[in-house]
Amino acid sequence: MRPRRLIALALPALMLVGGCTFAPRTTKADGQHDASEQPPAVTTTTMAPLPPRPREIRLDGVDPCGILTAPQRVQLSLDNPPNEYVETSFGDARACTIRSTISGNVVRLALVTVQGANVWLDENAQVEAKLVMVSGFPALQVRTPGLDQVCNLEVDVAEGQFLDVMFRDGGNATKATQDALCQGAQRAAEAALSSLLEGR
Repeated sequence: MRPRRLIALALPALMLVGGCTFAPRTTKADGQHDASEQPPAVTTTTMAPLPPRPREIRLDGVDPCGILTAPQRVQLSLDNPPNEYVETSFGDARACTIRSTISGNVVRLALVTVQGANVWLDENAQVEAKLVMVSGFPALQVRTPGLDQVCNLEVDVAEGQFLDVMFRDGGNATKATQDALCQGAQRAAEAALSSLLEGR
């Protein structure tokens, strides 16, 4: 499978991994299907290509668990040790997750080096993408219909590369709203970009 399609299907695939399923259609006594039981329609946002980035930050050779400094993790209430792994849904990208026992939220940073952020504007992505800025860099706030316990921010850091910042509810006593999760993703992305810029 080509990297473009691999990444374009990454978030919808996470719906299955996360155990998010749709109820089967029910049949009325007259044999007709109940339309109210249909899964939500999935659409892709159509927008112009991303605006130019102020500079390039290549992600090759970057340690994903070394991006956020200890003080930054404290500011984000991320009190558990970082855990590095390979994110196969992003073309074997190096990734790092950090959990907060304080808030119950989880942050994941993935360093995608096989495709640019514009992949999220492809019709195969089937997501809702909104243009935002992160420390002067163009980014896409990505929401997947039917998956409201997570928000992703895809930062266009270099040609053919992007930083994926996922912020999800890891089991909060009070369920976090998706707006709050997107705000958390924005804060984490800004901290990550600040650290990456200092290292260049």
